Amino acid sequence: MHLSPSAHVDTFAREHLPPPEDWPRLVFDRPELRYPDRVNCGAELVDGSAERYGAERPAFRGDDGECWNYGELRARVDRIAHVLTSVMGVVPGNRVLLRGPNSLHLAACWLAVMKAGAVAVTVLAAQRAHELRTVCAMGEVSHALCDAASLDELTKADVPGLRVTAFGGDGPEDLLALCESQPDRYEAVATAADDVAMIAFTSGTTGKPKGCVHFHRDVLAVADTFSAHVLRPTPDDLFAGSPPLGFTFGLGGLVIFPLRAGASALLGQWSGPEQMLSAVERHRVTVLFTAPTAYRGMLSKIGTASTGAANGERTYDISSLRRCVSAGENLPAATYEAWQETTGLRMINGIGATEMLHIFVSAADEAARAGTTGVAVPGFEARVVRRDQEGHLTPVPDGEPGLLAVRGPVGCRYLADPRQREYVCEGWNLTGDTYIRGADGYFRYVARADDMIVSAGYNIAGPEVEEALLRHPDVAEAAVVGRPDERRGQVVVAHVVLREGTEAGAGTAEALREFTTAELTPYKCPREFVFADSLPRTPTGKLQRYLLREAGPEQAEPRQTEADQAADGLPA
Repeated sequence: MHLSPSAHVDTFAREHLPPPEDWPRLVFDRPELRYPDRVNCGAELVDGSAERYGAERPAFRGDDGECWNYGELRARVDRIAHVLTSVMGVVPGNRVLLRGPNSLHLAACWLAVMKAGAVAVTVLAAQRAHELRTVCAMGEVSHALCDAASLDELTKADVPGLRVTAFGGDGPEDLLALCESQPDRYEAVATAADDVAMIAFTSGTTGKPKGCVHFHRDVLAVADTFSAHVLRPTPDDLFAGSPPLGFTFGLGGLVIFPLRAGASALLGQWSGPEQMLSAVERHRVTVLFTAPTAYRGMLSKIGTASTGAANGERTYDISSLRRCVSAGENLPAATYEAWQETTGLRMINGIGATEMLHIFVSAADEAARAGTTGVAVPGFEARVVRRDQEGHLTPVPDGEPGLLAVRGPVGCRYLADPRQREYVCEGWNLTGDTYIRGADGYFRYVARADDMIVSAGYNIAGPEVEEALLRHPDVAEAAVVGRPDERRGQVVVAHVVLREGTEAGAGTAEALREFTTAELTPYKCPREFVFADSLPRTPTGKLQRYLLREAGPEQAEPRQTEADQAADGLPA
C-alpha cells in the first residue's frame, strides 16, 4: 500500500499501522471519493464550508442558547490551534486526548487538532482512570484537552509526561483564557490525505481496547457516502442527538455530517427521553441521531394532533423532525413500526463500526424496510460469507446466515494489534455480525456472531427473541442471552424491563412465555425470565450482554412445555 509523504513530524501513528498485506481493500469508485493527495479534513469542514455556504450561517449552538456561526467557529478553532502549537508545543502527528461531555468547545477542540495536523484521541467523559491510562499508553498520548468538569479521572490516571490543558474553567491557564491573546486565523497543516487524523478506541468491555486508525480522507469519505447519499442533509438542517463525540456515531452525526453539508448542530447532554424531546421541541431539531432504546423511550412521551396526550403526561411537538437515524445496536422491527405509526417518519436504520468510522449499510425513505438494516451505502460493497478453518471466505447464498463482510473507501486499521487479521480477511472487513441477505439485496441482522445461542443443536439469535418480546405491551426493554446447561448446552434466558405499572412475578413470566410461544418456533422461546429495573449498557448505549451472561442466580423458575419437548427432543 503506497502512502503519500507525511506532514507529520511525530510519525508514531503511521509507523504503527498494520503491514500492507493486512489492510482491507479500499474502494474509491465514485468521483467524490477521489481526494487530492494533500487534504486537511479540519480545514475542509470549517474553512471550506464557511466559504461554500457563508460565514454567517449558524454552525454550532448550545442548549443554553449560545450560537456560533461558521465565521465565529473558524475564529475559535484557529485560536485553539494556535494554543496547541505555540503554547502547548504540539507538533504534527502528536496524539492529543480529547475528553468531556458534548459541547461547542469540545467540538472546536477536535477541529483544531485536525487543522494543527495532530492526531485526535477522543474518549468518553464516563471513562475511568485505569481506562484512560491504558488508552494513553497504547497511543503514546502526549497532550490532552479536557473539560474542567471532567478532570478528576484524568488526574487520577497520572499518565507520565501528559500535558493537560483544561477548558471551561477559571484561571489564566484555562484554554479559553489562553485563546484570547491568539490570532483568529491559522493556516492549516498541509496533511496528506492518508495522514492519520484520529485514533478511535473500542470500548474494551470484553478485553483490551483496540485503536482504530482513520485518515483525513476517511473523515470526509463517511460524509460523502452515508451522509450525502442516504441521509441527504440540507444547509437548513439542525442536527442533534445523544451519542457522545467520543463515539464515532456521535462524531459523525453531530460534527462531521452537519459541517460537511453547511448545516448546524445542537450540542449538549440529555439524560432521558423527556430532555431529548424537549430539546427537539425548543430548538426545532430536524435531524436526530440516537440508539433504538432511546427511540423506544421517547415513544410513550410523544403527543400528536391525532394521538393526543400519551398516558395523561406532558407531550412534545416534534413536528420539526424529518430525519431520525438509529444505530449503535439492532433496531427492532416493532420499534421502527411504532415510531412510524406515531410520528409518520421512517427511521433510517444503519450498521456502522468504530473500525469503519461510521455507517456502511442503511436505507432511507421509501427504500427503508422494517426488520432490515438496508443495503450497502453508495461507495461500499457488502456480502454475507463463511470463513473456513484456513481463513478463506466463501459467499453464502441469499437467505442463509453468515458473517457480514464489507469494503469501501474506509476500513479497519488497528494500531499495532495482531487482531487486525481477525477483522480483515482477503481484503474484506468482517464486522463480527451474523446477517442474512435477502433475494432483494436487503441485509437483515441476526445477531453478533459471538452472541448466537446454541441450545440442543439449534442456533437461536437473541435479537429475534428480543423483537418478539418487545411486541408485548408490557415489555419496555428486553435482552436475551444463553445460560450454560448440562443437557442442552445452553438455555434461552430473557432479561426484561417491564413497563411502569406491570408487576414482576410468576404470572407475568407465564404470560410472556405464552406470548413468545405464539410468536416463535417453540425451541426459540425463553425458558427463564429475569425481571430487572434496567439493563446494563455502555456509556454509548450498547447493551452489555456479557454482563447478563455472567449474572447470578435467575429470578424465575424455568418451565418446559410439551411444545418445547417436541421441539428439542429432550425430556423436561
